[in-house]
Amino acid sequence: MQHRPRGIDLTQVSEWQDGDVRRLDDCLVVEEPLEIRIDGSPLTVTMRTPGHDLDLAAGFLFTEGIIEQRSQLRSIGFGVTERQETSGNIVEVELEGAPCDRERLQRNFFVASSCGICGKASIDAIRARGLRPPNPDFRLDGDVLCSLPDKLRAAQTIFGRTGGLHAAGLFTAEGELLCLREDVGRHNAVDKVAGWALRENKLPLGDTALLVSGRGGFEIIQKALAAGVPLLASVSAPSGLAVRLAREFGLTLVGFLRGRRFLIYSGERRLTTARAPAALPG
Repeated sequence: MQHRPRGIDLTQVSEWQDGDVRRLDDCLVVEEPLEIRIDGSPLTVTMRTPGHDLDLAAGFLFTEGIIEQRSQLRSIGFGVTERQETSGNIVEVELEGAPCDRERLQRNFFVASSCGICGKASIDAIRARGLRPPNPDFRLDGDVLCSLPDKLRAAQTIFGRTGGLHAAGLFTAEGELLCLREDVGRHNAVDKVAGWALRENKLPLGDTALLVSGRGGFEIIQKALAAGVPLLASVSAPSGLAVRLAREFGLTLVGFLRGRRFLIYSGERRLTTARAPAALPG
């Protein structure tokens, strides 16, 4: 029997093609809740695709500003249910130092997640976290950038069977894939990459490019900046607020990366073959 990853469900469907109907097996992406607990108390629940859940939890805590470095993670592992059974849908985190201040955590989480309240409040919250502009010396050749989507797609094992997942891939300036994570949520995929980097002591990611399979939204830019990524590319469009944030912090933001074409919204200086008629902000 072919191995079925935890992130895949099997079902039966009816296929209609040119008037003919047949029954066949189909693969669906799994979507389940993951509860993240801090020092025994629930912090948040996120819907995600199972897999690399410890990376997801660690990355979420880091990119949302709840922790700032790996040393603050005293321990991280899967939690237990009320029946004292280990659950793959609960991650328990113990933080180093003083006992968890629940009010502070909830306040930080609210501020970090303020996107959607208003653009000004969202960007003000990022400034308040003290995030710095990413590495100004990173350079990526435009031809290398154009090769990344095919490399990302080739490495997406679950997407290849379900067609229903987002991906985030971390690449070197030479186009080498360092880390790939898949998830039903765009932001979860990025958190999984950030969590991998945090747990492997590879932060900040100042010499890498991050490619996401969906659009470049505000929350994706925020998480890339937290991880120190200097260049973020997506195969779709960014939002207006995402472009504003990228320009303010000097992040190179690329959208509509398809085939031999892409659009540069900010930071074109990091693309060595980019020629623009006038300098863009950032």
